[in-house]
Amino acid sequence: MDHYIDIRLRPDPEFSPDTLLNALYVKLHRALVQHGQGDIGISFPDVRDAQMALGERLRLHGGMTTLQLFMEGAWLSGMREHVSTGQITQTPAHAKHRVVRRVQAKSNVERQRRRHMKRHGLSEEQARERIPDSAAQRLRLPCVQLNSTSTDQSFPLFIQHGELREQAQPGAFNSYGLSATATVPWF
Repeated sequence: MDHYIDIRLRPDPEFSPDTLLNALYVKLHRALVQHGQGDIGISFPDVRDAQMALGERLRLHGGMTTLQLFMEGAWLSGMREHVSTGQITQTPAHAKHRVVRRVQAKSNVERQRRRHMKRHGLSEEQARERIPDSAAQRLRLPCVQLNSTSTDQSFPLFIQHGELREQAQPGAFNSYGLSATATVPWF
């Protein structure tokens, strides 16, 4: 993670920043699936957790060659008029580090009940008693709204920026550019 590149959303009178960020993230996710190496991480330098906003800048982290090859791909086609990309730059030596990860909420109580019924041999009524509607978890984290290619259902991808650390933690990143353990530089 010795280099990075910033991708900024340009102001657009027709589309909100959230709409543009969602579209950008969908394209990024597809490109990371095709890339398949697990060596590109992401962060949102302008994240505002209190407002549940990711901001208008997406930062890709990786090695110089990795980022060059990735950015040469056509993954930004259709988005180029809505974003400005910086230069691939070396990460500052003073950078701290943090984990940027996905957090999944247990918000679908019906699914939880069905799973509980199957695992514990409960009736629907018994499962409803054990898992009331109030058991749905509401996260107060920023997210992007994505569509599943397998189910075509929309879902929020909640993103949490972890605590700052002095030392980097190496590891792999998933096809969302996130990791539960690997850190990205933070500056």
